[in-house]
Amino acid sequence: QVQLVESGGGLVQPGGSLRLSCAASGSIFSINAMGWYRQAPGKQRELVASITSGGSTNYVDSVKGRHTISRDNAKKMVYLQMNSLKPEDTAVYYCNADLVQGHTYSSRRRAVYWGQGTQVTVSS
Repeated sequence: QVQLVESGGGLVQPGGSLRLSCAASGSIFSINAMGWYRQAPGKQRELVASITSGGSTNYVDSVKGRHTISRDNAKKMVYLQMNSLKPEDTAVYYCNADLVQGHTYSSRRRAVYWGQGTQVTVSS
């Protein structure tokens, strides 16, 4: 199995910063891409940012220029540096990984995993 564990969420004032971390562990052969999604009450889950194995990044328009996604391949971690936070950023943030799992060639397969989520609250 593969597990994704998020950390770094919390309560912050508007204009403040947080850094979310996500650690992947388990039977991982390689990680193709990782990303952060968020879901606010009454809204659909949306992609906030993603980063591929080649380092290409993608952001939802509302966070461009404020947030930065990065990864540490050696540690199997992905981060989301969140600056200039706004009340609209309040949501549960979920880590996502598109990876290849399995120790052997025959067991190797592509899979998508999700973390349990971490709450980010930006107070006004």
